[in-house]
Amino acid sequence: MPTMTILQAVNDALRTEMRLNDKIVVLGEDVGKLGGVFRATDGLQKEFGEDRVIDTPLSETGIIGTSIGMALYGLHPVPEIQFMDFIYSAFDQIVSELTKFRYRSGGQYSAPVTIRTPYGGGIKGGHYHSQSAEAYFCHTPGIKVVIPSTPHDTKGLLIASMREEDPVLFMEPKRIYRSAKGEVAEGAYTVPIGKAAVPREGTDVSVFAYGAMIPVCLEAARHAEGKGTSVEVVDLRSLVPLDIGAVLASVEKTGRAVVVYEAPRTCGYGAEISALIAEHAMLHMKSPVMRVTGFDTPFPYALEDLYLPNPDRVYRAIAKVMEY
Repeated sequence: MPTMTILQAVNDALRTEMRLNDKIVVLGEDVGKLGGVFRATDGLQKEFGEDRVIDTPLSETGIIGTSIGMALYGLHPVPEIQFMDFIYSAFDQIVSELTKFRYRSGGQYSAPVTIRTPYGGGIKGGHYHSQSAEAYFCHTPGIKVVIPSTPHDTKGLLIASMREEDPVLFMEPKRIYRSAKGEVAEGAYTVPIGKAAVPREGTDVSVFAYGAMIPVCLEAARHAEGKGTSVEVVDLRSLVPLDIGAVLASVEKTGRAVVVYEAPRTCGYGAEISALIAEHAMLHMKSPVMRVTGFDTPFPYALEDLYLPNPDRVYRAIAKVMEY
């Protein structure tokens, strides 16, 4: 199997599925001739033409609105929002229109739109190119939210998303676009949406994370192992639908939980994990749930490394729940 980065896996997934399904249309700012600001769509317009890989104006509202219209007329658009920070212009189109078509039509109409967008910090992008807005969309019924952390999962989850008949927000961790590498099977395959993965098993503490935080947590787990603590790392992969069974099975085994995400702390997605554990597994817990997160401030440029959770912060949380 070839070794790929996450960026290459995105490109391979799009190319593979576009060859199989001529209803798939890619659109967004600079996705065509340039191949995207990160080159995720490089070469697609040359192979599939300007009718299927469309350079759009700088209008996120227009990109999503056009995608909704395409979907209602039988296509499966895959719009790219160049940075997740720009998605707010299209927020009303997504939460008030796109996510509501199946419900408002009594199941008669679906809106199969797969929105791709890079999210998060780690590239010195400042506060307009580094946000993690997953919680806004996880709060909206009618859309699935998927975040891979490995090239293998990226390709499989993106193909699975493009085969959905309802909206999917596919968030790509740009911090590890090129640093995360792994074997990726050739041809089409899917990774099931709604199933977590366990890249590291352990018995003392469960650490829950997704996207760019998975390598951070794995490094912290290795450090903890050297101190005699066995850490299980659970990669959620799919935030909506969430694999609740995997979350509960892990904490029932370890009795301790640390939740890691890089978005601001208050009302972040990890609070949902904490609440589920409190509701369903409290009698198994040996300590309170700890969160390691970003801060309740705009994303900083100069202090980016302090803002983002790092292995040391995660390890300190692991040590704290062990000492409780």
